[in-house]
Amino acid sequence: MTSSFEHHTYPARLSDAERDRALKVLRDGVALGRLSHDTFVRRMEVALTTQKSEELAALTADLRHENRWTRAMVDAVGAVSGFTVRLRRAWTVERLPKLLLPVAQPHPLRIGRDPANGLRLSHETVSRVHAELTRQGGLWILRDLGSTNGTSVNGRRVIGAAVVRDGDQVGFGRMSFRLSADRGPATGQG
Repeated sequence: MTSSFEHHTYPARLSDAERDRALKVLRDGVALGRLSHDTFVRRMEVALTTQKSEELAALTADLRHENRWTRAMVDAVGAVSGFTVRLRRAWTVERLPKLLLPVAQPHPLRIGRDPANGLRLSHETVSRVHAELTRQGGLWILRDLGSTNGTSVNGRRVIGAAVVRDGDQVGFGRMSFRLSADRGPATGQG
């Protein structure tokens, strides 16, 4: 009597560490100017959804050629520039005008130059309909609405939407505010 056993082998599941290493290589590729922002975003989306190591390796194959000296320089420049950004933000954040988070409302708060917006900002770097602020599931969400000069939260440009909190620094074009939930004596919007 002959018995036959079939052995099925399944590819190993990608570890979070492998995926994190690939994402770091992609971030470094952008920092070194070897990837455009659009290419980085497309590759990052694939890296987050792929299930095969080969696909992950293909995403970073053209970016892995760097020596230790280059890596050390990129890390040092990143640390220094990050420090100056944090120092500048800490210095200016208290001097920024407050933008009060609205009391719960059924509709999003539209922000922009158009007089029909809930918050009108008359500045040439602010788009007519620039951004909107909504409350969803207990969180405040700031969404850029395709503005020309961008929306930022704590110095980082918002791509799509971002969660914001009391104390965050938000920017619409070149106008900056500090979000506040405080309804104390100074109750004007900035």
